[in-house]
Amino acid sequence: MSFRNTAEAVEAWVEGWAVSRGAAEPAPCSWGFTIDVGLSKQVMRHVLTAADEATVRKITESATAPAVWLKAFVPPETLTPWLASGWSVSGGPSFLMSAPLRASRAEVPDGYRLRTWNRAGVTRALVRTADGAFAARGQIAATGFTAVVDQVETDPAHQRRGLGRLVMGALASAAAEQGATVGVLGATLEGRALYETVGWRVVAPLTSAVRGPDPVEA
Repeated sequence: MSFRNTAEAVEAWVEGWAVSRGAAEPAPCSWGFTIDVGLSKQVMRHVLTAADEATVRKITESATAPAVWLKAFVPPETLTPWLASGWSVSGGPSFLMSAPLRASRAEVPDGYRLRTWNRAGVTRALVRTADGAFAARGQIAATGFTAVVDQVETDPAHQRRGLGRLVMGALASAAAEQGATVGVLGATLEGRALYETVGWRVVAPLTSAVRGPDPVEA
């Protein structure tokens, strides 16, 4: 199975991300989805399956509370002039990526230990050193034939030792064993470099914007 178009990949990403983060069920609307996240730094997020200036302007003008996020599948230079006052692009260029998922045997580098477990529909992979220190992690939420990889990170002291590949392989295997055949994720520019080495491809650019607090009057 593969995604037929970007909108299908976005829908799978939205559904799996909400499961991975324990967020509310995504609410569909004419331009995409709204998700109640419930965190102080991200109260809710709007995900646009197809962004245009009129839609972005309407959403960002009506959302005036801080910590509301917007995700659009266009480059930052396209989204920025569409945003209403009080909104700003957060982070650099990001990407929606996809890959087929297959079970494989993970080779753990010497000096490290890998553990995986599943809880509430989310499989987590944790890599620790021989003495138990954190080295790398990631998680994946399988939702039927699709699965979303999320929150992959490697401690800077343990980078370039194959731990990112190890985590990605373990997560892909876990999801494949649950029946998922295709994965999707949101990647930073740095993350994209890792994911491409293990067979992931870019589906679309991804840009994040956030509504900041109103400036304090002097």
